[in-house]
Amino acid sequence: MQAVIIAAGESKRFWPLNNGIHKSQFKLLGKPLVYWALKGLAENDIRDVAIVVGKNSSMRGMLAKENVRQLADGMKINYLVQEEPLGTGNALWQAKDFIKERFVLLWGNKAGSKELVKQIIEKQKKDNADAVLVGTAAGNPSEYGVFRFDGEKVAEIVENPDQGKEPSNIAFAGARLLAPDFFEYYEKLSKHHEADLVDATNIYLKDKKVSLLMSEGKGLTLKYPWDLFSIMDVLFELQKPAISPSAKIGKNVVIDGPVYIGENCVIGHHNVLRGPVNLEANCKTGVFMEIKHSIVQEGTTFHSGYLGDSIIGKNCRFGAGFITGNLRFDKKPIYGLPKLGVIVGDNSAFGIHSGIMPGVLIGANCVVGPGTHVFKDLPDHTAYYAKPENVIK
Repeated sequence: MQAVIIAAGESKRFWPLNNGIHKSQFKLLGKPLVYWALKGLAENDIRDVAIVVGKNSSMRGMLAKENVRQLADGMKINYLVQEEPLGTGNALWQAKDFIKERFVLLWGNKAGSKELVKQIIEKQKKDNADAVLVGTAAGNPSEYGVFRFDGEKVAEIVENPDQGKEPSNIAFAGARLLAPDFFEYYEKLSKHHEADLVDATNIYLKDKKVSLLMSEGKGLTLKYPWDLFSIMDVLFELQKPAISPSAKIGKNVVIDGPVYIGENCVIGHHNVLRGPVNLEANCKTGVFMEIKHSIVQEGTTFHSGYLGDSIIGKNCRFGAGFITGNLRFDKKPIYGLPKLGVIVGDNSAFGIHSGIMPGVLIGANCVVGPGTHVFKDLPDHTAYYAKPENVIK
């Protein structure tokens, strides 16, 4: 069996963490998400894999550093280029000459792919199906492609239905198993557009025996940055949390819950880490820093303060006394979550005693001045300062 991983596209909804990379290149537990997707395929003895990337992608170089061929003997990875971001159907079309047999189609964020792929293969064999689609119960189905059923049979995928008019609450999780003849259906579409993969799938449904595999929604989708929290939870369940031997941990540090601390990290004295926490390589904290339920990418440094329920990009700097809010006064959800702190793009800097209100998104290459509290989202390359007048008598 073969596999295709889609890692092309602009990842627009992943802002502010999409600074020059595809979302599948975001790191958790020391590896890009696409690495964990590949690992799950290898563990199901699928070794002939194509990864569809954008024309300016750095995916090949990133995975070369990870030496992914060690995942399985004889694992072969083919990189196929989608020249323009014309949707997932067009991305899959790039693999038409690669595919010779049944194949699993995944997105690069499927970090918990081992069990999912195993279930897909077993479902196809059990039902002797031509194809298998993966569904999951969704609390907000209008944001996804949703299945319409004719009795128990999947009749159609309705893309982004109007709220309140969804044909069901079962969302299409994207992962699927297909036969090579699917490309014939795609090619025969009268019109190609960004969502034409759904059109081809709907036509395929009418002619083929297609089975639905229901799966838990945890970690299945990565549309928005905060979806990373559930993916981190899945990885912590599958992989043993670890502290790198090269990390330095200060005196009187409290670690509570699952924590990953990457290579050459330095954790200062009297820190509190309340897991799940993911700190990638070369992160540093000063004295009296508390980090709770957060994800931090490489090279980011903190002095002192509090970071809660937040996601921070690469090479950010936080001055002493930095504070994130993560809970609204009225306790209403933030993007569907009970708590959410700040999400920050790469290379942003924060002055001393700065603070961020719950659920604020701050772009890449931003500067937040000392003593400044941020109540609204900041676009990339923004300098934001509070300037109280200083009166000298």
